[in-house]
Amino acid sequence: MRIDIWSDIACPWCYIGLARFEKALAAFPHKDAVEVHYRTFQLDPTLPERDDRSEAQYLSETKGMPANLINQIFETVKEHGIKAGVEFHMDDVVVANSWTAHRLLHLAKQHDQNVTVHQDKITPALKRELLAGRFSTGLDLSDHDQLAQVAISVGLDETRVREVLESDEFDTEANADVEQARAFGVSAVPTYVLAEKYALPGAQSVETFSQALRQVWEELNPAPLQTLGADGQACGIDGCD
Repeated sequence: MRIDIWSDIACPWCYIGLARFEKALAAFPHKDAVEVHYRTFQLDPTLPERDDRSEAQYLSETKGMPANLINQIFETVKEHGIKAGVEFHMDDVVVANSWTAHRLLHLAKQHDQNVTVHQDKITPALKRELLAGRFSTGLDLSDHDQLAQVAISVGLDETRVREVLESDEFDTEANADVEQARAFGVSAVPTYVLAEKYALPGAQSVETFSQALRQVWEELNPAPLQTLGADGQACGIDGCD
């Protein structure tokens, strides 16, 4: 079963949603047959590489949100984060463009295409570390050295990481994700698309994710018919009783 996750590293609900989804997936009986694809989406592609404003100032000045509402949102994501097992330190968030980090995720996806079945894939770990870095430890997504440290820590080759950081490699792949999101009508993140047919928008609960996994799996893999009563006389491809 294929699952595509459109999300942005700049989105706090993407962090919470990923933690909930991974918990549901870990308990799913058929988890080893699920292919998860992390797709690029940008909430604000117009951001410069680095913005010196705080996250609160950025939201206030670009989105027109009043200070009391911003504080309320910060407290809400913090509370939900605690329940999901992730930390938020919104005062430490560095406002920066997420595109380069998305390109690194495509490098990780390229790496994972060549790993054996028994090897752990790097993309999920890199996704988690980028989100944790931005929202928990003040990771600057515009700082190539910081990004390199994160990418190397999950197992990517330093030389390849530096090559990607200093180029526009994987621009095409990231843009293709953005175009696919537009074609699917995805306009907010996180959005989870199951079997390229069903969309789950937003940071759903663990229970909702679990239910969706079961429902779509059963549709794709219907259970065999159950026999009622004893076998009667019948004809088969080898003849009749």
